[in-house]
Amino acid sequence: MNWYLQSSENSDVARSTRIRLSRNLHDFRFNLKTKEEIEALNNKIKDNLYQIGYGLKFLHLKDMDDITKMSLVEKNLISPEFALRKNETGSILINDEENICILIGNEDHLEIQVFNCGLDLENMLNLAIEVEEKIGKILGYSISKKYGYLTACPNNVGTGLRASVMVHLPALSRTKNTKKVLEAISSFGINIRGVYGENTESTGDMYQISNKQTLGITEKEIIENLKVIVEKVIKQERQARKILAKDDISMQDLIYRSYGILKNCKKISSEETRKLLSNIKLGTDLGILKELTDLKVQKIYLYTKPASLQKYVGQQYEPIERDIKRAQVIQEIMNEK
Repeated sequence: MNWYLQSSENSDVARSTRIRLSRNLHDFRFNLKTKEEIEALNNKIKDNLYQIGYGLKFLHLKDMDDITKMSLVEKNLISPEFALRKNETGSILINDEENICILIGNEDHLEIQVFNCGLDLENMLNLAIEVEEKIGKILGYSISKKYGYLTACPNNVGTGLRASVMVHLPALSRTKNTKKVLEAISSFGINIRGVYGENTESTGDMYQISNKQTLGITEKEIIENLKVIVEKVIKQERQARKILAKDDISMQDLIYRSYGILKNCKKISSEETRKLLSNIKLGTDLGILKELTDLKVQKIYLYTKPASLQKYVGQQYEPIERDIKRAQVIQEIMNEK
C-alpha cells in the first residue's frame, strides 16, 4: 500500500512527511535554457539510471496526459508550478511505491524527494541522504567548501534541505486558534503554507509546516528544530480537540451531519468534500465516528480529488459529471468490506 494511504502513531494530526534535497550537477550550468542542454541532462541521468537503483523509472512530463500530471500534484509528489511551467521540459524519476520522486530540471537540476505517512523526519532524512549520496557518487554535485551545496535560488544554498510536515488542524480552526498558533511558530523561522506549497491556500484544515533556513545549519539541526515545532502544534491541536469533545452533542452533530451528507449525496464538489472530510477525520480520530476506518477516510480524501477521481474510475468526466461520480465513489468506498 502506498504511503499516502497509510497511517502511523501521529497521523491524527501529522498526516505526512516530505524531505527534499536540491542538487545541481557540476558539469552543467544552472537554469538550463536550451533544449540541447536539457536533453543532455536527461540523457546523463537516463544513462546512469541502472546504477542508481531503488526501482526508479524515468518519465517525461510531456509524455503524460493532463490527468496523470494533476494526479501527481494531488498526491503532493510534484508542485502545480512544476506541472505547468515545466510541462514541455520537465522530467521525474519515480518508483512504484511513490515514496521517492525526483524532479529533474525544475529550479535545480535535481530535487530529491522522499515521503512517508505521519511524523517521520529522521527516517526520511536518512533515506533522502542515502539516495542523494548514491546519485552524487555517480553524477557529481556542484558544491562549495565555504557555502555547501550550490543552488539556483540563494534561499536553498548550504544543505539544500527543505523538510515539511502536512498537518490537519480542524480543532484549532473550530476554536479559532489556528491563526494564533501559526503566527507563533512562524516567528521561529518556520514556513506555513497551503496543501500544495508556496502561494497555495489551506483546504480541509490542512497546512504544510517547513524550515526556512538552509545555510549555516546542519541537516540534523534542521530536522530537530522542525520536529520540536511540529510536536508543539500536535499538542496544541490535541488540546483543542479535548475542549471540543466536552461539548459532546455538538461534536457528534457536526460529525454525523458531515457523514450523513457524504453517505447520501447524489452529487458533491471537491471543495465541499474536503470540508466535510475534515470533520469526519476529526470524528474517527476522536473515536466518535466508528462507521469509517482511517484507511477509508484516506481513500476518500485521495480518490475524490478531480484528477485522482478520474484515474481511479478510469474515465474522463466534465465537471458536473465529476460531482455525480464523486458522490458514487465516496459511497462505494464507505461500503467496502
